Amino acid sequence: MLPNNLTRNILLEYEAIRDSNSRIYDERIKMLYSKYPRLKQIMQTLEALGLELTASVLSSPKNAENMIREFEENTQQLLKERAYILSKNQIPANLLDVPYNCPLCKDTGYLENNKKCKCFTQKMVNHLYDMSNIKLAIERENFNTFNVDIFSSADHSEGLSQKDNITQILSSVESYVYNFSPERSKNLLFYGPTGQGKTFFCNAISKNLMDKGFLVIYQTAFKLIDIIEKYRFSNKDSNSQNQYQLLFDADLLIIDDLGTEFNNSFTNAEIFNIINGRLLANKPIIISTNLSLGEIEKVYSNRVSSRIYGNFEIFKFYGPDVRWSK
Repeated sequence: MLPNNLTRNILLEYEAIRDSNSRIYDERIKMLYSKYPRLKQIMQTLEALGLELTASVLSSPKNAENMIREFEENTQQLLKERAYILSKNQIPANLLDVPYNCPLCKDTGYLENNKKCKCFTQKMVNHLYDMSNIKLAIERENFNTFNVDIFSSADHSEGLSQKDNITQILSSVESYVYNFSPERSKNLLFYGPTGQGKTFFCNAISKNLMDKGFLVIYQTAFKLIDIIEKYRFSNKDSNSQNQYQLLFDADLLIIDDLGTEFNNSFTNAEIFNIINGRLLANKPIIISTNLSLGEIEKVYSNRVSSRIYGNFEIFKFYGPDVRWSK
C-alpha cells in the first residue's frame, strides 16, 4: 500500500510538468503567430468554426449532417493552407500541438479507463528507490548481477559447500519474491559472517519488489535507530513522522546489519516494538545480521530473540568471504 503523501507528490509532479509544458507551448505559439500572422488567423478560424458547429448542432439537431459536411469542407481548405505555410517555412507540424512528456496519458498519470499509466508506475518506483535509501546499491546488486560461481565449491563442515548452500538460498529467495504478498509472505532471517552475500540478497529483493510496485523500506539497523531517535526526541515534523510510520506500514521492511547499532535498553525496546508490531499486523520483515543465533539471544532480550526464532524462516550463510573474489 502506498502512503497518501507519495501519491500526492507524484500527482503534484504531473501538475508541474503540465504547467511547464503549457508555458513552453504558449511561448512557442506566440512566436509563430508573431512571425506568421496568417497562421494565427487560420488557427483562430478553425477554433471558431468548431465552436460554431457545436452550438448549431445543439440548437438544430435535425440539420446536423449538413452542418458537419459544411464544417468539414471549410476546415479542409484551412488545414491545407496551414500545411502549406508550415511546409514552405520548414516548420514541424507538431510545433502547433501541446507538448507532452507522456503522450499516452498526456501527463495526467492516468489512462482513459482510470488505470495508472506506465509513466506513473515508473515515477512511483523511482520514489520508492529514494525512500528505501538503496538507489545506487541496487544498480550493482540485483538478481541479474548475482554470480554463484564466486562461491566456494569446496566441502564444508555444514554438509553443503558454500556454493550449493547459496544456490539453495537463491532458489528460496527467488520463489519468495515471485510469490510475494504483503499479507501472506513469511519473515526471513539471513545470518552469518560478513562477505557472504546477505546484503546482496536484501538489495536484490528490494529492487525486484519495488519494480513490481510494492512499498519496501530498506534500512540498516544503525539508520533505523536514527529514524526512531529523531521521532522520539526531536521535533516531530512531518518528515520524521512519515519515516517512522513507514517502518510499520511498508509492504516489506528490511533491516540490514542488525547488531551493528549501539545496543542499550532503549534500542532493544524499539527494535522489539517494530518487529512485534509488524508481526501482529501480519506484515513481513527481512533481517540480515552478522551475529550467530546464540549471539542474537545474548545481545537482545528474550522477547526479541523469541519473536525471531518463532516467526522467521532462517537461512545460514557460511564459507569464505566472497568480497575478495568479486
